Amino acid sequence: MSKGVLLVNLGSPDSPSVSDVRRYLREFLMDPRVLDVNWFVRFALVNFAILPSRPKQSAHAYQAIWTPEGSPLVVISQKVRQRLQARVNVPVELAMRYQNPSIESAVRSLAQQGVEETLLIPLFPHYAMSSFETAVERVKEVTAQLAPGTRIVVQPPFYNQPQYISALVASAQDFLAAGYDHLLFSFHGLPERQIRKSDPTGCHCLATATCCQGSHPAQATCYRAQCFKTVEAFVNAAGVPVEKYSVAFQSRLGRDPWLKPYTDYELVRFASEGKKKLLVICPAFVSDCLETLEEIGIRGRETFIGAGGSECAQIPCLNEHPLWLEALAGMISNFAPNASKQEPEASGRR
Repeated sequence: MSKGVLLVNLGSPDSPSVSDVRRYLREFLMDPRVLDVNWFVRFALVNFAILPSRPKQSAHAYQAIWTPEGSPLVVISQKVRQRLQARVNVPVELAMRYQNPSIESAVRSLAQQGVEETLLIPLFPHYAMSSFETAVERVKEVTAQLAPGTRIVVQPPFYNQPQYISALVASAQDFLAAGYDHLLFSFHGLPERQIRKSDPTGCHCLATATCCQGSHPAQATCYRAQCFKTVEAFVNAAGVPVEKYSVAFQSRLGRDPWLKPYTDYELVRFASEGKKKLLVICPAFVSDCLETLEEIGIRGRETFIGAGGSECAQIPCLNEHPLWLEALAGMISNFAPNASKQEPEASGRR
């Protein structure tokens, strides 16, 4: 059976113009797994509460990080696909859950190359209905329509996979070695209701203060628990003292309770407590994007320094790090044991 690989990330507007940002936000926010309320409420919120003003604000943020090549998220993801393709002898395609390159174009390309079995790698280390789940379900829907004979094999969340953790630690080594007062792990936030909805037991997640500790069947689909397990694996591997790190959640939207503590509040607190040199790492993102480059790298830094801090550095995402490419190639090798070529970038490993 001919095999192929599909990488899927979240997506980006086609340009930082207000019209393109509006189009992106409409598609994103009308996804019932993102804004998980009934259709009429979702339609009203998106079209009458959010889209009249939010696209202009978001367009300004995108303009601050846009590169001559385009959206950082898309450009970096395309480079990862190209470098990964050089390592393996099965077709590798890239798609975004929203906008371009589209899932439809990637599925068609794989089908045209004779692929009968696809390894779907959602580029989200942690399970969430608004990222991992929606990407998987959309790929299945499109494949059923455009390539109905194709079998989909889903790569599970890799939040504690050793190669992912090793790549994450290596990507942060230079920043950690330069010294810091505090290391903040900032994950994308989620509404608490989505954590509860993803709990197959219906009674474990967020029921107690210690629900994410130890192991429990609910943690297979619990974003919060998986975030904490990433942090635990990272600090153990990197030797970060317990008093020098903490976890927070960013990018909340609306008035419903989201996972706490909130990153923007924590930045002010750290500065008020006298911490001067802050590092922020965002393990929920494998490629730098609006949430890392602008929300943390620009606005977060301004917030911390404005509150009295001296230095706030956003540790870049994995992007094209050689160990991250190795981790992806390892996932593909598990799926297609004869897929690996000789590693062309081994000399650049660090």
